[in-house]
Amino acid sequence: MPGRVMARRLNLDGDGQGDLAGHGGEHRAVMVYQIDSYRHWEEHLQRHGFEYGQFGENLTVEGLADDEVCIGDRYRIGAALFEVTQPRVTCYRVGIRMNEPRMPSLLVSHRRPGFYCRIIEEGEIGAGDNIVKVADGPEHVTVAEVDALLYLPSHPRDQLERAFRVPSLSEGWKGSLRALLEASDQGGNAGLVAPTPAPAWSGFRTLRVAEVRRESDHVRSFVLEAEDRSPLPTALAGQFLVFRIQPQGHPSPIVRSYSMSGPPGAGTYRISVKRDSGPGSQYFHDSVKAGDSLQVSAPRGSFTLAQSARPVVLLSAGIGATPVLSMLHELMMRADPAREIWWCYGARNSREHPFADEVRETLENHSKSRSFVVYSAPEERDRVGVDYDAAGHLRLSSLQETGVPQEADFYLCGPEAFLDEMSSALKAWEIPSSRIHSEAFGAGPAMTPGIAAAPTKTPHPPPGDAGAGPAVSFIRSGLTVPWDLRFASLLEFAEACDVPVRWSCRVGVCHNCQTGTISGSVKYDPEPLDRPGEGDVLICCATPLSKIELDL
Repeated sequence: MPGRVMARRLNLDGDGQGDLAGHGGEHRAVMVYQIDSYRHWEEHLQRHGFEYGQFGENLTVEGLADDEVCIGDRYRIGAALFEVTQPRVTCYRVGIRMNEPRMPSLLVSHRRPGFYCRIIEEGEIGAGDNIVKVADGPEHVTVAEVDALLYLPSHPRDQLERAFRVPSLSEGWKGSLRALLEASDQGGNAGLVAPTPAPAWSGFRTLRVAEVRRESDHVRSFVLEAEDRSPLPTALAGQFLVFRIQPQGHPSPIVRSYSMSGPPGAGTYRISVKRDSGPGSQYFHDSVKAGDSLQVSAPRGSFTLAQSARPVVLLSAGIGATPVLSMLHELMMRADPAREIWWCYGARNSREHPFADEVRETLENHSKSRSFVVYSAPEERDRVGVDYDAAGHLRLSSLQETGVPQEADFYLCGPEAFLDEMSSALKAWEIPSSRIHSEAFGAGPAMTPGIAAAPTKTPHPPPGDAGAGPAVSFIRSGLTVPWDLRFASLLEFAEACDVPVRWSCRVGVCHNCQTGTISGSVKYDPEPLDRPGEGDVLICCATPLSKIELDL
C-alpha cells in the first residue's frame, strides 16, 4: 500500500478484513509476515516471483522471525504501537494464494506461521519505517512455540502453562490451551475439538431387545441388552447409537442413529423412536419385538453434559426429549441438591407427550427442580396445571416469565426450526455460545468459512456415473453411496453429495472437519499434523480403504 496509512484499533485504513469470522477483531488487527520466510518458501517450493502480501499479511517486514518474536512483545512502527497477540490461524485461503493446497500444513510444520498484532496506540505508518522493540513479552514464549503447542502432536504441560500465563495472548488461543490443560490423555487434540471418550467397541455388535415399551401414541422405547446379559459399557448422557438394519423391501442394509433416553450406567441401553414416514422408524415400530437381535454401534456423540456447577436448563420439543431425558437422569445421579435443574418441554397434547410420568417422578426427587410444559394443541381432557402449564409453543419470553436463570447452561434438542429459533433467542438474551449446547435431528450445520451460504439441499448421490469403490454411509443424512475416485477426499465427496460439512484448512491442520466413524478405515494424504482420537477421522485429507460409516 503506497504512502502512509493509519493503523487503527481494528485494522489498517483501506485494508479491512473480509471474513470477520476467522480474521479481524482487536487481537487480530494486523497480520505480519517476514521477508526471510518468503526466501525460505522460494527455496522450498522451487518457485520465484512472489509478491509482498501473497501470504495474506498486512505488513511484510525484515526480521521479526517467528522463532524469535514472543507473544506480548511490543514494537513501535512509525507513530503506532503494536503488541504481538497470537500466531496466524491457517486456513485454505493461503493455499489458494500460493497455488499450493498444502500450504496451511506447511506453514505450521516449517514453524513459519506469521503472527497477529493488536494496536496499543493508533498512528500513521509507512514503508521504510524502523521497527523498534520497546517491551518484552512475559514468559518469553515465541510465536513458533505457541503455534506448535496447539497444532503439533506434543503438548508438554509446563509449556502449556507458561504460554497460558501470557496476558496478551488472545482469548481464543487461551481457550484452546485451557482445553489442552484440562483434557485427559485420550487421544486427539482437545485444543481444536472437544474430546469424547473412545468408543467402547468398533463397528457393530449384536445386542438383544430386552423390552419394548409404549411411551405415547407415536413413540416406543426399545431396551437393549448384551447377548450374555452382562452389563453394557456405561455411556455418556446425550449420546446416540447407530443401527444397521434391513427393512423389508430394501435390497441392502441401511444405517440409522437414535439418541439414548435411559439413565447412564443401567447396564442396558434404551432408545426411543417416533414413528414417521422413514424406513428406519417404521421398521422399529412394525418389526422389532422383544427377543430380536440388532446390529448396534457403541455409544457416540459429543452432545453431553459439561462439567459445571451452574444451573441447567433442558429445553426440548417432540422426540427431542430423548437425549435431554438421559441428561436429567444423570443429573439426578450426581445428587447435587443445590443445583437448579429446569425441564422445559413442548408437545402437541398429552397423547403425544412421551415420558410424562417418568419425568414427573424423576423431578420429585430433587428439591431445586422446576418443570415447564407447553402444549401447542391441547385437547379437552388435557388439564392445565396437571398435564401441562401453558398453551402455545416454547418461547424465550415465557421461559423468562417462569424465572429461568440467565446464568444457566442450556441444552437444546428438537426440530430444526425449534433449535434455530431458540438458539437465536438465547444469544439475543446475551447467553454466551459456550453455554448453549444443541443436538439436531439429521445432519449438523455446515461451516464453510468465507463462502456464502447456499440453499440447503437434500443429500443425494454425486452427479455422473456411480463410483466403484467401497460404500460410504453418511449416517445423519441417510445416504449410502459408493466411493468415487474422482474425488480427492471424503470432504470433497460429501460436498458433491450436498452433505453438510465443516472445514477450514482442508489439509489436516485445524480439525474443524473431524468426524466420528462408526466403522471402516481410511488412508491419509497428506498425513495430518496431529491425528484425531480413536473413532474419529479428518475427512479433509482422508479417503476410504474399506466400507465406512460417518457421523454426517
